[in-house]
Amino acid sequence: MSWLVYRLTNSPFLLGLVGFTGQIPTLFLAPYAGVLADRLNRIRIIKLMQFLSMLHALAIAILVLTKTISVWHIILLSIFAGIFTAFNNPAQQAFVVEMVEDKKDLGNAIALNSFMFNSARLIGPSVAGILIAVVGEGICFLLNAISYIAVLIALFAMKVKPKQKTASTKRIWEELKDGAAYAFGFAPIRNLLLLLSLVSLVGMPYTVLMPIFAKNILGGGPHTLGFLMAGVGCGAIGGAVFLASRKNAQGLERIIPIASTIFGVGLITFSLSRMFLLSFILIAISGFGMMVQNVSSNTLIQTIVDDDKRGRVMSFHSMAFMGIAPFGSLLAGSLASRIGAPNTLIIGGIACLLGAIAFASQLSKMRSRMSRT
Repeated sequence: MSWLVYRLTNSPFLLGLVGFTGQIPTLFLAPYAGVLADRLNRIRIIKLMQFLSMLHALAIAILVLTKTISVWHIILLSIFAGIFTAFNNPAQQAFVVEMVEDKKDLGNAIALNSFMFNSARLIGPSVAGILIAVVGEGICFLLNAISYIAVLIALFAMKVKPKQKTASTKRIWEELKDGAAYAFGFAPIRNLLLLLSLVSLVGMPYTVLMPIFAKNILGGGPHTLGFLMAGVGCGAIGGAVFLASRKNAQGLERIIPIASTIFGVGLITFSLSRMFLLSFILIAISGFGMMVQNVSSNTLIQTIVDDDKRGRVMSFHSMAFMGIAPFGSLLAGSLASRIGAPNTLIIGGIACLLGAIAFASQLSKMRSRMSRT
């Protein structure tokens, strides 16, 4: 999508705007989606959202293949995609617990789910970048639409007994307030969400700026973008292997600020590189840090949260991870138009380092609170 927008407009600002419109619905709708995930059958919510997402991908494919696509189409369809994601993610994250029969496996299941979710977001664009160079954007969108068939088959094949939910007499707004009070009143969850929000705001928009680095900084094309995103994917897989080697969630609170530091340093050094091979290595380091930070945060939150508030807390996680990101995309696009993409990434990397320092300063208090739960 980012390459299509940049090819049509050659505008860093519109890159940021499309990223903004695709993610902003999460900020406003995810809290209500979290309440529904705690009230309703989660797998039914997931099935509906995946079906609508398939139709959305098919619509984009048709517009691109018929050469009728324009930026306003992309912006409108991005908003719909954001709505589907806002309702899907809290239910999907909370549904992991229902799939695990032996609670001793819960930590590994959460880590595996986070790894698959984030790896798909990273590896998918790297494959797409290569395919764009070979078959064009339209076929990429068509393959994306077809892939949802496998997702829906898998969902309908699941035989999971849903957890019994007690009927709530509270209004949605009241349950939302209860969830917010719980999440932000418990220091460990609050600190994890705040750091995740900061990284999403100033760090994650690097993906929006990748077409600029591929085309203008490194002098390449869509294949260069694909290889850079593949570098991110390689680093992410390395981070997943590192996390998979751990037996449980103990000690993750110490790893999170280290991973945030690695991510920040990776972004700063990547922005200074003008050689493709060096850029590939540095963006892989960034991918490692980003993956470890995000998956560790997700795992730790899921491990310490109360079951009856899981959907709502994971909706706040979605807001921190994806709901804040559109403002980062818009900010990154605007800054890149004025001071250039490299300087924009340097600022983001420095902010990630400062966030890691602030988080590390709260570690002793966090461990004390978590030991009481």
